[in-house]
Amino acid sequence: MQVGIDSFATAFTNDATSLAGYASDALRHLVGGAIITGAGANNPKVKALVYVAAFAPDAGETIGALIAQYPPTALGTGLVRDSAGFLFIDRAKFHEIFAKDVSEGESAIMAATQKPVAGASFGETQSVAAWKTVPSWYAISTQDHAINPDSERFMAKRMNAHITEIEASHVSFISQPAKIVKIIEEAAGTVKAGA
Repeated sequence: MQVGIDSFATAFTNDATSLAGYASDALRHLVGGAIITGAGANNPKVKALVYVAAFAPDAGETIGALIAQYPPTALGTGLVRDSAGFLFIDRAKFHEIFAKDVSEGESAIMAATQKPVAGASFGETQSVAAWKTVPSWYAISTQDHAINPDSERFMAKRMNAHITEIEASHVSFISQPAKIVKIIEEAAGTVKAGA
């Protein structure tokens, strides 16, 4: 599920529709964490949530408020706003900010194909928090320059997630996929064991 995000309300609807036919894990990343936090709530087919260096706001909270709680990362100086108000990471800064631990060639492809997010979505209030009722796992990227790793730790601890710290950039699912697969398999195994 990879789409440009114009609002979390639209993304919740899209993800809830996409998730309707699937049980087990919902995996998203960065602002996508806010999407699974909403879309996974009150959905009996969602049995586990896996956050990979992602925002996990509480009900009534915004991503902007989460960002403001900790010292800023390099992402703040690397965002570019287009004429429609969508944000993307400056391609010249993408490797350093977002994907330092992958090759420059792979990072260039990621920069060219990144999906923009509406700047206004950072101020949208989260309506529900699925992690309050759905078992959750969180992979913290200790070398993240997009989300402050201390913010990731705060969110993971607050949701009482199964926590794994990985020495990686924001894209640990690309630079260290075996570690992320292990977390997803653990979540899926827990779901199967509890079924």
